[in-house]
Amino acid sequence: MADGPTITTIAERAGVSIASVSRVLNGLPTRQDTVRKVMAAADELGYVRNAVARSLKSRRTHQVAFAMADVGNPAYLAMLRQIQPVLKSAGYRLVLHSTDAVVADEIDVLHSLGERYVDGLIMSPLRVTEQHLELLASARAPVVIIGSVPEGTPVDNVRADSRTGVKLAVDHLHRLGRRTIGMVNGPTDTVPGAVRGAAYREALEDLGLPYDEELVEIGDFYRAEGGRAVAALLRRRPDLDALMCANDLIALGALDVLRAAGRRVPDDVAVAGMDDTDLAAASWPSLTSVSLGSAERGKAAAELLLDRLRNGDREPRRVTVPPRLAVRASTTGEKPAPSRPPGAERGSP
Repeated sequence: MADGPTITTIAERAGVSIASVSRVLNGLPTRQDTVRKVMAAADELGYVRNAVARSLKSRRTHQVAFAMADVGNPAYLAMLRQIQPVLKSAGYRLVLHSTDAVVADEIDVLHSLGERYVDGLIMSPLRVTEQHLELLASARAPVVIIGSVPEGTPVDNVRADSRTGVKLAVDHLHRLGRRTIGMVNGPTDTVPGAVRGAAYREALEDLGLPYDEELVEIGDFYRAEGGRAVAALLRRRPDLDALMCANDLIALGALDVLRAAGRRVPDDVAVAGMDDTDLAAASWPSLTSVSLGSAERGKAAAELLLDRLRNGDREPRRVTVPPRLAVRASTTGEKPAPSRPPGAERGSP
């Protein structure tokens, strides 16, 4: 032990073969319970792997990148809390990129895959351009996209059904007797902004309510920007009695502005958000919100990437996480109703 632990001593501590230790340390496909045993034994013995030498030999870095628009957004943090342990259990470190939804930064991340600084990438872009699609089609490492991409894009894809989610929330507001339902959206040149704006319009049509452009305000997916958009909407339409907000941060900004304006929530204006982040349950009043399964999407993306690293030739897979409505005080008052599964408010079983 004077020269430090070896794969032999690690194998003895883990109770596995030397070949198994070698496979784990070189990033070769191995059963997950074996990976955990070997990594735990290596940590206990203080084994330090020579990452540079190992990566040159195996062409593996044992690193995976996660590129997201805003590291401060609770929805991405929920994804991160699931991505990290899945990758760690397989012996991978996680490298984070916060792109601020700047397309050029996302393109740089995709270009950098050719430098082999990571073995794979999980990316959640708000905008998907032709340049994104070209680079995804020729990516030098496996990529999983969290979000919507066009049919036929040759990457694994995990997406939310925000269209159904918006309809769940608008239906809920309508069932509560609200008829002047405004929409505060993020930029409509983003994938979520376009989908959620269209879904709001469709939901009104399904309910027999007219679409009124004066009830729609476009801001950004941040609390302060959401607050400014809500203030503008209130000045234009002080008669609105409900707000459908494109994410929880916008909805929190709405609560700030409504409180400052002396408008009671939900008595005067009912408010619903999207993402059902930790902030939704902790806000005052607690926020009704549509969960888009951020945690589930993060876990599914990490699992798809690991599977792709082991089975590089398989066909791309798509996973869609269904939404669910979490009803709280911002729409129903102090006694929140239980969460409802998708379709429950439409009379589905």
